Amino acid sequence: MNENRSLRVALLGAGSVGSQVARLLLERADTYEVRVGARLELVGIGVRNLDAPRDVDLPKDLLTSDIDALVDGSDVVVELMGGIDPARALVLRSLERGVDVVTANKALVAAHGPDLRAAASASGAMLLYEAAVGGAIPIIRPLDASLAGDRVMRVMGIVNGTTNYILDKMHREGATLDEALRVATELGYAEADPTADIEGFDAASKATILASLAFHTEVPVASVHREGITGVTAETVAQAEKDDQVIKLLAICERVFADDGSESVNARVYPALVAKDHPLAAVHEAKNAIFIEAEAAGDLMFYGAGAGGVETASAVLGDLVSLSRRRVAGGQALHPGVSAHLPVAPMSAVVTRYQVTIDVKDQPGVMARIAGKFGEHGVSMESLEQRISDEGIATLVVGTHQARESLVQTVLEQLRQHDDVVEVRSFIRAEAV
Repeated sequence: MNENRSLRVALLGAGSVGSQVARLLLERADTYEVRVGARLELVGIGVRNLDAPRDVDLPKDLLTSDIDALVDGSDVVVELMGGIDPARALVLRSLERGVDVVTANKALVAAHGPDLRAAASASGAMLLYEAAVGGAIPIIRPLDASLAGDRVMRVMGIVNGTTNYILDKMHREGATLDEALRVATELGYAEADPTADIEGFDAASKATILASLAFHTEVPVASVHREGITGVTAETVAQAEKDDQVIKLLAICERVFADDGSESVNARVYPALVAKDHPLAAVHEAKNAIFIEAEAAGDLMFYGAGAGGVETASAVLGDLVSLSRRRVAGGQALHPGVSAHLPVAPMSAVVTRYQVTIDVKDQPGVMARIAGKFGEHGVSMESLEQRISDEGIATLVVGTHQARESLVQTVLEQLRQHDDVVEVRSFIRAEAV
């Protein structure tokens, strides 16, 4: 090893993750030097506000607001600013100059992944983003490298800790969504504005990244069907518990096969029923877990902390050490293969199971007429539970066999206009029952 060799590392952002990355880089400099074969020299930490309070007491001489100059004087950029701008311009400029980039910015990778990968490929720079999905969980590298020789059929997971905490509290403590969200906010799991989490935007960004890697196909975030958890009620949770199921906000990416055998891919996010004996049902609190189904490897599950400053810093530093080793060894940059160019299937093409709860008039023949509406459109009913709600009103809980989304939506549309139907009270998909 060349004793004088070093790699200049520019860190952008000193929030909960950035401050932990800085601390570990400084504290473990000797260890990383042995692992990499060169000194990882933290040359500066780009921040917007030099005097802002931080989780870690960082050396003042490393803090700078001149982020452009910091980036231009580095060999590796670690981008932990978050958001699209100015992160996109800084990362693109770095990659175009041949400077390697590590990022945890899921929104940036989801929205501009193709442009970033193209810039990296053109200059020979490396772009790594393990921490963009699943926090500390290694999932990007397993999909990109470990399973590169396999055929991934499906990726299904809990990729947002805030919503998992809320739904878990609703199931295990009987809390309402609002009550669970309030506690999640107090504990720091939810932001002051929780929209990105509870409406599924965060999970949709991660689904885009997972689908693009799993199926070697660009899957734009705009093509990801997204539903949040705001429609999950105490009644829905109680029905799931009665059926020995739990509700989880799932990101699902899978191959879709048409009747003619043609293949496409679909990515979607929504709350879904999961049987309590499925591994994902045992993921509690704010943990994440990702379940992969591959042709040769079979079923794989990755579980761990989906967020947290020091936990996510572990994934960031793993990327930094990995690309630094490759640079020191003179290896070429590796980029995810996205050459399959499979079409992206719309939500209407998805096939899964469903549970529909309907208030109907408590009159003779109603159950048969409602069942007939499902049968008319080729949606087979697996179960039908009836209970009396109020005087003159009965509630039907219909569970279906696997059916195509487009057919089920047609049934729902007709039920909402049906003379016997008072209200379609809830509709939820069943993904692992």
